[in-house]
Amino acid sequence: MQVTCGTDIIEINRIQKSIEEMGERFLERVYTPQEIAYCESKKMQKYQHYAARFAAKEAVFKALSEQLKDKYAIEWRNIEVLNTLQGKPKIDLLGIEIPSIKSMDLSISHCKTYAVANVVMLID
Repeated sequence: MQVTCGTDIIEINRIQKSIEEMGERFLERVYTPQEIAYCESKKMQKYQHYAARFAAKEAVFKALSEQLKDKYAIEWRNIEVLNTLQGKPKIDLLGIEIPSIKSMDLSISHCKTYAVANVVMLID
């Protein structure tokens, strides 16, 4: 067994600018419908939540890098970041299977300026 991790930090205004400039094209390229619905429900803080999910997806890419044939083996929307009933963020992989992953844990946080995510995986 091996433990891998990935961490990412992003400026919230970069995600806000991408959404404002590219609109649905950006959203539909990066986020699943469930993620969009969740972030949009946050009204004034929606960009913080979009940025946190973006950082989480980047952190997953980093943690998975050794398990992928190449960097194009996984797309943004193959990674979905939702919350459990208790509010803890969790990762679901959609449309891809990586059997070597035995478990994953995600932590995200954001403030007015930055969003950060950390992913830890147990790999067989």
